Amino acid sequence: MKFFVSVASALLATVGTVSAQGPAASPAATESKTIGGNTISITYNAPKVKGREGKLFGKDGRIAQDPHYPVWRAGANSATKLHTDADLQIGDLAVPKGDYTLFVDISDPDNWVLIVNKQTGQLGLKYDKSQDLGQAKLTMSKPPALVEDLKYTITDDGSNKGTLTLAWEDHVATVPISVK
Repeated sequence: MKFFVSVASALLATVGTVSAQGPAASPAATESKTIGGNTISITYNAPKVKGREGKLFGKDGRIAQDPHYPVWRAGANSATKLHTDADLQIGDLAVPKGDYTLFVDISDPDNWVLIVNKQTGQLGLKYDKSQDLGQAKLTMSKPPALVEDLKYTITDDGSNKGTLTLAWEDHVATVPISVK
C-alpha cells in the first residue's frame, strides 16, 4: 500500500508541475494537405506576437536582431520542415519530392523570399546557404486583423494546384504551388 501511495504522490506532483508550466510558448503545429493525391506537409513551432506588434520585422525588429538576420527559420524552436510526396513547383522553384527545411529572407519586411534548404534535422540556427535548393519570391499582403500565432496554410485550388501561405503579425506571404 505504501508503494501505491508513493507512486500516486509522485504522479500528482508531476501533473502539478506540468500544469504550473502552462501551454508551450511556441506550440508545435503541422499543416498538411493532399493535392493531386499527394501529401504536402509543413511542421513548425508557432511563436506568438505577445504584444510586440510592429516590432517583429525590419531593422528595429526582434527577428531582425537574430544573429542570422536576414534569414529567419520561419518558426520557433526547431527549424520549419517541408515534406512532399510529389515533385512540386513552388513559385518558380522546382522541388523534388522529399524533405526540406524552410527559411525566409526578411531583409525587406515587405518583400519576403522563401528559401528551400536541403539540410534537414536541425534547429535552424545554422543556416547554410550552400545547402539551398533555391528560392521563391513571396507575394505580400496585410491580414484583416493581427495574426497572433504564426500560421502556415496550404490550400488545394484544384487541378493539382494550391497556395502556400505564411501569416504572422501584420504580414501575409503567399506563393503558388503545383504538383508535377
